[in-house]
Amino acid sequence: MPHFSVNGRRLFYREKGSGPLLLLLHGNTSSSACHEGEIEHFSDRYHVVAMDAFGVGQSERSAVWPHQWWLEMAHDAAGLVDILGEGPAIVMGPSGGGVTALLMAIHRPEHVRAVIADSCVETWTPEEVSGLIADRSRMSLGQIAFWQQAQGDDWHAVVQSDTAMIRSWQPTGLNFYDGRLGEIRSPVLLTDSLADELLVRIAEQVARMCQSIPDCRALLTNSGRHPLMWSRPDEFRRAADSFLASMA
Repeated sequence: MPHFSVNGRRLFYREKGSGPLLLLLHGNTSSSACHEGEIEHFSDRYHVVAMDAFGVGQSERSAVWPHQWWLEMAHDAAGLVDILGEGPAIVMGPSGGGVTALLMAIHRPEHVRAVIADSCVETWTPEEVSGLIADRSRMSLGQIAFWQQAQGDDWHAVVQSDTAMIRSWQPTGLNFYDGRLGEIRSPVLLTDSLADELLVRIAEQVARMCQSIPDCRALLTNSGRHPLMWSRPDEFRRAADSFLASMA
C-alpha cells in the first residue's frame, strides 16, 4: 500500500481496479480501512483510490488538526489526483468525506468529474455542534470498535484531535461551503437517510443543497442510519451505479 507526499504531508492510500479514477474519501474519525466494501464493489469498473487524510489511518499523525480540516483534505486529494495523473476524478465520500468531495468540486473543479456525497449537510448551528461533541463523549462500545478498526491502537488520540478541531467551530457553527454550492459545475448525487441519527434538519438541508447545485439529484430514504453508504449499502450502490451509468 503506497504513501505520497503533498503540501508537506506524508499520506497513505490504497487502490484496486482499473478504469476511470474514482477517489474515495472517508469521514471524520474514519479511514480508508473502513471502505473495503466500496472498494470491492466499484473496482470492477473503476480505478478506486481510497486515501487517508492528514492525522488519520496510516497517514502522518498530528495532535493538532487544521481548523479547515475538510478543505485541507480536499486540496490534498487534488494533489493525489495530480500525482496519479488520471484526473479528473469521480469523487465519493460519506459524512465528512462527502463534505470534502463537495469542497473539492468548489475549490479544485479541474480535478473533479462528478461527486457522490453521502450523508452530509450544509450547516450546523453552534448548539448542534455542541450536541455532536456530546455524542462523541459517550464513547459507546460500538463507537470504540469502529474507531479501533479505522485508526488502530491510538484511536483515542485521533478522536480527541478530531473533536478538538470540531470544537473550534462551536462558537460560530459550521457552514461548510460558505454559500458556494452554486459554483459547482460537475454533476452531483446527494444520498441521505431521513432516519440518520447524527445529521440535523436533513430534508430541509438536502433540498436546499440540491436547489443550489446546478446539476444535482438526490436520494432521500426513510430507512438507514449514518451513513447510508454502510447502513443500506445495496440501496446506496444502486443509486450510485445508476448515477455513474448516466455519465457513460
